[in-house]
Amino acid sequence: EVYPTWPENAIRANIYAQISFALNRVYTEHYPSLGYDFDITNSTAYDQSFVNGREIFENIGTHLDEKVYCRLKAAKGANERESFALKVLTENAEIARDTNSPVCQDTGLAVVFLEIGQDVALSGKYVEDAVNDGVRQAYENFRKSSVHPLSRKNSGDNTPAIIHTRVVKGDKVKVSCMMKGFGSENMSRLFMLTPADGVEGVVEKVVETVKDAGSCPCPPVILGVGVGGTMEKAAIMSKHALLNDLDKENPDEYLSSLEKEMLEKINALGIGAEGFRGDVTALRVFIETENTHIAGLPVAVTVQCHCSRHGERIIEG
Repeated sequence: EVYPTWPENAIRANIYAQISFALNRVYTEHYPSLGYDFDITNSTAYDQSFVNGREIFENIGTHLDEKVYCRLKAAKGANERESFALKVLTENAEIARDTNSPVCQDTGLAVVFLEIGQDVALSGKYVEDAVNDGVRQAYENFRKSSVHPLSRKNSGDNTPAIIHTRVVKGDKVKVSCMMKGFGSENMSRLFMLTPADGVEGVVEKVVETVKDAGSCPCPPVILGVGVGGTMEKAAIMSKHALLNDLDKENPDEYLSSLEKEMLEKINALGIGAEGFRGDVTALRVFIETENTHIAGLPVAVTVQCHCSRHGERIIEG
């Protein structure tokens, strides 16, 4: 069934049903995972609470990025349906902010990028253990979604985090965190193109990724595109690109122009906000590149939902 053909009351009923389903999972899965011996509670406040004094994950989990919020608020929508969807997204962000509740029930896997200055001397706890301790504490009041890939057993605390570490110049440590939900992650793609495919092939695959995803990643989306390197390097670049500020211009004029070209073609697909048809399918495209082999052209596309939950901290000695 295609959402835009539904009457407004039917759309509202469907949204309420999805919310009810999410709350049911809170009642029947979250509390038992904490050791409680009941299936139903009379309050969701505990699950949705904000823990004061904590850092990045709590803040990005409950506060939609201000620039994303402003873009959604300013967007008019191509029709009444899309305008309604955009209105619901901004209202949801406002409620989450005002009540310190998660912007989305899928609080995702914890993805952490560490940039460690080569002049930094780390002592005490092993750095990855320290990161996982932080994730464990941060997710006490968020949904735990980390499971073994085959047995599907939940770790119970959303660890281990997905950690990418790089040694850089300097005497500081930069910690960048992302909550990566899987409605969008499952729509991400990796393509091993050939040099003959050229730039046109890269653009085609990026647009194709969004077209195939449709409404699944909760558009308007933000795309990270990694071009070059090896298979895994392209994928990591595409994820790292999503850490960019929404208004940041690519310093490479050619890549900046290519990002704008991709964005224009994506928004011309007509998918629209939340798949209700329209021209607000994506907010930004960010491209990162690396030299590659003469015989290859790897392209990775990481799809991010409109929540775009990420933040960073600089740790100085």
